[in-house]
Amino acid sequence: MGSLFGPTITKAQTKQQDNLQYLKPEIGGVGRLLVPTRPTIQQPYQMIRMTPDRSDYLDDQINSFPLQLVSHRLGQVFPIKPSADKQVTKDSWKEKLAYDQDLEIRNPWHYHNYFPQTDIEMDFVPGKKTGIFSFTFPEKSPRQVLFGSYNHLPDHWRFNSDGTLEGEQLFPAESGMQPVKVYLYGRFNAPASYYTVSGAPIKSGTEMDGKGTKFSAQFTSSKASLEFRYAISYISYDQAKQNYQLEFKEDPTLQQFAATARAPWAKAFSQIQVEGGTIEQKESFYTALYRCYERMVNISENGKYYSGYDHKVHQDKRDFYVDDWAWDTYLALHPLRTILQPKTEQDMLQSYVRMYQQSGWMPTFPVLYGDHACMNGFHSSVSFLDAYNKGLRDFDVQEAYAGMRKNSASATMLPWRNGPATVLDSFYYRHGYFPALHPGEKEPYPFVNSFERRQAVAVTLGTSYDDWAVAQMAKALGKSADYTHFMERSKNYRNLWNADKQFFLPKDSAGNWIEINPAFDGGPGGRDYYDENNGWTYMWQVQQNIPDLIKLMGGKTGFENRLDELFRAGLGMEKKLFWVKFTDATGLVGQFSMGNEPSFFIPYLYNFTDAPWKTQKRIRVLLSTWFHNDIFGIPGDEDGGGMSAFVVFSSMGFYPIAPGKPIYTIGSPLFTKTTIHLQNGKDFTVLAPGSSKLNKYIQSATLNGKALNTPFITHNDIINGGTLKLIMGDRPNKNWGVAK
Repeated sequence: MGSLFGPTITKAQTKQQDNLQYLKPEIGGVGRLLVPTRPTIQQPYQMIRMTPDRSDYLDDQINSFPLQLVSHRLGQVFPIKPSADKQVTKDSWKEKLAYDQDLEIRNPWHYHNYFPQTDIEMDFVPGKKTGIFSFTFPEKSPRQVLFGSYNHLPDHWRFNSDGTLEGEQLFPAESGMQPVKVYLYGRFNAPASYYTVSGAPIKSGTEMDGKGTKFSAQFTSSKASLEFRYAISYISYDQAKQNYQLEFKEDPTLQQFAATARAPWAKAFSQIQVEGGTIEQKESFYTALYRCYERMVNISENGKYYSGYDHKVHQDKRDFYVDDWAWDTYLALHPLRTILQPKTEQDMLQSYVRMYQQSGWMPTFPVLYGDHACMNGFHSSVSFLDAYNKGLRDFDVQEAYAGMRKNSASATMLPWRNGPATVLDSFYYRHGYFPALHPGEKEPYPFVNSFERRQAVAVTLGTSYDDWAVAQMAKALGKSADYTHFMERSKNYRNLWNADKQFFLPKDSAGNWIEINPAFDGGPGGRDYYDENNGWTYMWQVQQNIPDLIKLMGGKTGFENRLDELFRAGLGMEKKLFWVKFTDATGLVGQFSMGNEPSFFIPYLYNFTDAPWKTQKRIRVLLSTWFHNDIFGIPGDEDGGGMSAFVVFSSMGFYPIAPGKPIYTIGSPLFTKTTIHLQNGKDFTVLAPGSSKLNKYIQSATLNGKALNTPFITHNDIINGGTLKLIMGDRPNKNWGVAK
């Protein structure tokens, strides 16, 4: 027994030969040290998301299937699974579904699986606020679907006399924040009899309250497949029912619903067309592009949305988006959307503005229940500036600036903490750096996270970048006093530059250098001073003023030599010992960590030296080493498009070296031709005739037929349409791209 429609869709894909044939959601499905990617089944940027509840790709047992994956890596609600047990008992909910990975279909518009122990087949297709699960049981097999909960919080169920099922579960929030009610409305395509865990029947018309409620739906129908169609709402039961009626009003078949879900993916994948390269490179590229459409997610429901930022339901003509981890995504994912999906990017930024208006703070990691205080920095400021400087103005710029300024002027910079400034922040305002503790010195302030620590150097460097963004926006808006103030603060990184040791190093509150080994000290992840990476990575975190960083390192020659050292320096110990402390610093090349976001722009820094060819070399080695088309093909935490956007940009041959500035720097394209179909109707094309594994070096370049002797292009060069032509060869042209 096969999928109800898997072979048909596969055949259609082959016939069409569209770019969806290169999608392999299992890429990165086993984390090298940390979190694996998961086959997220959803439409681009849409609310309904599903992924099997299992540990990773190699786990051949599935616990359950969530009706809704609420937040990236933070949780899910309403687990269901089929059961063929002759008698349902409490142990039935504990049973796992064994499956064969090779028979699993993981397309984001259609998921299919087969469970050999019971011969049950299943399908899932996502809508925007709805979904369809289909279960096909063997003849004469018992037919049950088990419902449950992922937590032991209060829930409520209605077993309606018209055969519909309604449920309410809480999605838990972090400490001190309010959980969110999630509402379900659905129905099976056959009459169901419902039973409690103990086997007691649940009568039609019953309402049931509990905590972590479990129950079964049992069927005697002879239908070939049992379908459960449902809708989710964060607003109310009635809205869930409206969502259901809106998306199922034409009563689509499962195949028709899958075709509807597939269409936006085909459109997204057709926006970038590539020629040349290998199948492996195309699979890595287009799968990375898929990951770039997972988040943020649109939670507007027919012109309304529930906000976890003031716990109210709002009406808004514009879509409201949540689920963004800005520390990861500001570097490349937000910039990628300014090219591919500028309207959506502006809606997302306007969502940030709404969150500021509703909560009083510009969020750092906005999720459904509010701002998930994660990592450090206020990097949404950089994303606002980046969009503004690229001509994207369809958001409330004045309100955005007010939120940016408030965060920089009066919010705490402490990692993993929200709220007003503390005495440590006041110290920063007065002295221009975040004070650190000496090794072994006890933390005197209980409001400092006991694990995340002060991250004093990382905070100083990240805040300098954010303040630069505030200053630049202030200048654009004619706020000269703010511009002067925040530009001066944006230079605070200089206060921690140790010229003798050529590292950014911590200082104590008395202004004394703290003697540390920047390659290894600072506790888990170096968090006393850095964050997830060591001083080798944080040596470069001055994207906003690279020329000044070059001066600090003694000029272009010293800067280039220091880059060479980064990629060649040994760890000084076994990797296993290094990774005990720096578990996020994966994808190592010397002391360079490809597996963590702060490293993304570093290989491109050679373009500021007299050796741009070294960027071309490094990028190709990094892509070919760490980004394969297999289950180990992501070197670190992917973070919902954060790392994938690096792959998309780098494969095309250019990268946003300093978000906030409308410029891109050139690397080494994988493909002989890449065409971006822009939303304004124009095309931007990168031609790289002869590009191959060996022909990775740029010999010469033209932009729209005119000689280009610099490894930089502007956003306008792209958005106005045109052609960047790079002549490739197997030996570096050491003169191309060198500033005269």
